Amino acid sequence: MSSSRLAGHPIESLFLDRWSPRSFLPESMPQSDLETVLEAARWAPSAFNIQPWHFLYAHRDSAHWQPFVSLLDEFNRLWAADASVLVLLLSDSVMPGEGGRPDRISTLNSFDAGAAWVQLALQATALGYHAHAMAGIDRDRVRRILAVPDRFKVEIAIALGRRGPVERLAEPLRAREAASGRRPLAEIATPGMFPSERVA
Repeated sequence: MSSSRLAGHPIESLFLDRWSPRSFLPESMPQSDLETVLEAARWAPSAFNIQPWHFLYAHRDSAHWQPFVSLLDEFNRLWAADASVLVLLLSDSVMPGEGGRPDRISTLNSFDAGAAWVQLALQATALGYHAHAMAGIDRDRVRRILAVPDRFKVEIAIALGRRGPVERLAEPLRAREAASGRRPLAEIATPGMFPSERVA
């Protein structure tokens, strides 16, 4: 995959190899592989080392599978039902107090959870899997069905598995099954003041 995506500067090929396909092979993932993927996420950096993330998961051959699939929106169910594992990423919106400092609402829990997602996705890629994050989920039902406490924000769902052939997808999705490019570095990183040309 890295041969079809070219970096503008030297980077590890893992960053180019990670992308978000929708075609997955409907096969099981060993629990040990899932634990390696989640272990990488566990070591993500976080503000004050709070580690606000929490992962709920279901293997496709487990009793949790169909309830998890039912939490996806209709579009995502079309393809993500073939994944090996579905993961729901939550983040704790309350920063616990320490010493004399009381608990307070966090403003960085989603940012930190995003760092955990990236590490999960890169570790999955390193193992030969792919990860696809999905915003299209029914968050109210996630809370109700999975008993998620109010203080935890439901961030995203993640489909994990081995990539399948594009023919497994419904016709409208096949043309979109390709690794996407990125804006040039000079467009997104500039010295000093915010560039006025980026404001439409």
